[in-house]
Amino acid sequence: MHRAIRILRREVPQWDTPIVTLMAESRRSAFHILISCILSLRTQDQTTSEACRRLFALADTPQVMQRLAAKAIEKAIYPVGFYRVKAKNIIEICRVLNEKYGGRVPDDLDALLELQGVGRKTANLVVTLGFRKPGICVDTHVHRISNRWGYVRTKNPKETEFALRDKLPRRYWIEYNDLLVSFGQHLCRPISPLCSRCPVSRYCDRVGVKQHR
Repeated sequence: MHRAIRILRREVPQWDTPIVTLMAESRRSAFHILISCILSLRTQDQTTSEACRRLFALADTPQVMQRLAAKAIEKAIYPVGFYRVKAKNIIEICRVLNEKYGGRVPDDLDALLELQGVGRKTANLVVTLGFRKPGICVDTHVHRISNRWGYVRTKNPKETEFALRDKLPRRYWIEYNDLLVSFGQHLCRPISPLCSRCPVSRYCDRVGVKQHR
């Protein structure tokens, strides 16, 4: 794992950076990161980026965003996946942030998981990117690649998160998602991964890979 991480650190900068990571790198607030995470679910990065730009032009704090009508948010974020549901969730999240946390995003995983529409992936991203606190965000890429390597043997992202918490050295937790998301989007794809071009192929067991290029 140590060697694989070092190699990916060198290779990943040549690929596109995930939109939520860009938000963090541009020093946007934890609130921006939280809302960006919600919009990014089941949505391509380019669509998410444009939706974030339109929405934050209307309101970039929980106090202002709570006052927006659901229709205004829907119009701003369309065509992200499940945009109507996300608009309602965003308003509810802002209400809770304003009433319970003084308009601030909590830096606690359990508190974040209580917010409407926030799952473990989003909560961990906010904790790691928004507050630079240890956490492991597991999306489909992290789950697939960690198992493909043979590093863990789990059935779903939640199991993968807890398996990685037990096994992955803590110093890699924050960057692990960014590295594997970029790697998974460009080389270690779900179907027919580009193993012939993979810089870490020597460390991969290719678990479950039936066809590769």
